[in-house]
Amino acid sequence: MGQPLIECVPNFSEGRDPAVIKQITDAIESVEGVWLLDVDPGRATNRTVVTFVGPPEPVLEAAVRGARKAVELIDMRQHKGAHPRFGALDVCPLVPVADITMEETAQWAHRLARRLADEVGLTIYCYEHAATRPERRNLADVRSGEYEGLAERLRQTEHHPDYGPAEFNARSGATAVGARDFLVAYNVNLNTTSTRRANAIAFDIREKGREKRDPVTGEIVRDAQGQPVWVPGTLKCVKAIGWYIEEYGIAQVSINLTNLSVTPLHVAFDECCRAAAARGVRVTGSELVGLLPLRALLEAGRYFLRKQQRSVGVSDAELIKIAVKSLGLNDLYPFKPEEKVIEYAIAARAGGKGRRRLVDRTVADFVEETASESPAPGGGSVAATLGALGAALATMVANLSSHKRGWDDRWEEFSSWAERGKAHYVELLRLIDEDTAAFNRLMDALGLPKGTPAEKAARQAAMQAATREASAVPLRVMEAALASMDVIAAMAEIGNPNSVSDAGVGALCARAAVRGAYLNVRINCGGLEDKALVAELLARGAELERQAEERERAILAVVAGKMK
Repeated sequence: MGQPLIECVPNFSEGRDPAVIKQITDAIESVEGVWLLDVDPGRATNRTVVTFVGPPEPVLEAAVRGARKAVELIDMRQHKGAHPRFGALDVCPLVPVADITMEETAQWAHRLARRLADEVGLTIYCYEHAATRPERRNLADVRSGEYEGLAERLRQTEHHPDYGPAEFNARSGATAVGARDFLVAYNVNLNTTSTRRANAIAFDIREKGREKRDPVTGEIVRDAQGQPVWVPGTLKCVKAIGWYIEEYGIAQVSINLTNLSVTPLHVAFDECCRAAAARGVRVTGSELVGLLPLRALLEAGRYFLRKQQRSVGVSDAELIKIAVKSLGLNDLYPFKPEEKVIEYAIAARAGGKGRRRLVDRTVADFVEETASESPAPGGGSVAATLGALGAALATMVANLSSHKRGWDDRWEEFSSWAERGKAHYVELLRLIDEDTAAFNRLMDALGLPKGTPAEKAARQAAMQAATREASAVPLRVMEAALASMDVIAAMAEIGNPNSVSDAGVGALCARAAVRGAYLNVRINCGGLEDKALVAELLARGAELERQAEERERAILAVVAGKMK
C-alpha cells in the first residue's frame, strides 16, 4: 500500500473576477503536500471548479483555507449565475484516488464538514456517500430551492444542517460536503441559442427524465398521492440541464456523469447527438469542466475506432487524439490532455520532484544515459527495452493487418491481437524504469549506516529485501517478453505477409530480452542468502530461457518460409 491520496473538487460561486479566484487558489496552494491540478472558471455560470489532490490531512487543511477565503470575498446576495447553487463554497466533494476506500473517504468528508462548521462558521449538509440520511444522498435534493429558498428551508426542522448553524447566513449561504466517485462535468455544445431546446434534450437523456403530461390538455399527470409522474430519460447515472452560454453564444446540455462504468463519456455524447437531431438541433462539440480519469478518454477512443472498424490496439496518445476529435473537445478552446486528465496532471506535478523516467527520454538520451559512467540504467533496463520493441513490432503488424485492403472482415481479429501486443509492451516499458529503481534501492541499502550491531542488522535486512526485488524484476521482464512471443508468432503466421520480417525482428528482440534479463537474475541471485529462493528463481529463469529459444526458432522458421 502506498500513501493514501484523495481529490478535492470545491466549487466556488465566483467565476468572473480573476483576482478573487486567485486569492482562493493561493490559499489552497499555501498548504504543503497539496497539488493544485486545475482551476476552471465559468463566466456564464459565475462559478469556478477547483481540483487539487494530496494526502487526506493536507487536503482538508487546504479546503478549510480555501473556504475561509471564499467566505471573506464572496457575497451570495450579489451572486447571479446559470448553475444551481446555494453557497459561496457551494459544494466540496472528496474523491478517493489511491490506497483509500470510499468508506474511509466518507469519514474524512465528515471531518472536513465539522472543521468547516467549527472553524469557518459554515452551514453544512453531507451528501452522496457521506450522507447522514437517504434523502440527502442526492445533491440536487440537498440543494433544492437553491440560495433563494435556503432561508425558508432552514426554518424547517427536517432541513436543519448536519453541521454548523441552522440560521440563514445571507452572505455565505450553505455548503454541501460529500464523498463520491469521479464525477465528470461535461457540456455538449449545440448549434442553437435556445435554452428551451437545450433543456428538452437534457430531459430526453437524463435519468430523472421529465414530468409526464396529458397529451390532450398538457396538464401534469399525477399519481394517487397527487405527486407528479415522471418519464425517465434514456441514460442511467446522468444528471443534465440546458442553459445558454453568453460568452460563446451557444446553448449547451450541461451533464454530470456520476458513474462512468454505467454511462461513459462517449455514450452520453452520442445520445446527445441522437436526441438533438430528433429535435432539429446539431451537436457541434463538447467541453470538459475540471478533470477526468484517463480511462474515460481511452474508452472513448476505442469506441470511435470500433465504429470505424479500425484496430484499437494503438497507443494511448492515438486513442486520446481520436477521442478528442470525435467528441469535439477542441470546439470552444484547445483541449490539453496533460492538464485535463487527472493521472497526467498528478504526474506532471510530481515529475518535477524526482528523477525523469527513462521511458520519457528520447532514444538518443536513453542511449547516452546508458553509455555514461553511471551504473544505471544497465542490462536489465536494456533487456526490458528490447522486449518492449519486440512486442511493439508485433503490435504494428497486427495494426497493419487490421487495415489491409481485402481483409476488412478480419479487423476485429487483428485488433484483438494488437491489444494483446500493446498490453505486453506497456508492461515492459514500465519494467524499464522498475529495473533501474530496484538497482537504486539496492544502492540505497548499501549506503545505510553500519556503526552499531543494530545498524548492521538493519542494513543487512534492507540489502536482502532490495536484492530479492532486484532479482524478481528481471524475472518479470523474462515472463512478459516470453508472453509477447505469442503475438509475434501469430503475426508471423497469419499477419500481413509484407510485414513478416518485422515479426522476425520482434522474435529476435524478445529472445534477447529473455536471455539478457536472465543474466541479471543470475548475477543478482549471487547476493541472496535464501538458497531455496535462489534455486527457485534460477530454475524458473532457465525454463523461461529454454522456452524463448524454442519459440524463436519456430517463429524464424515461419518467417523464412514466407520470405522464399
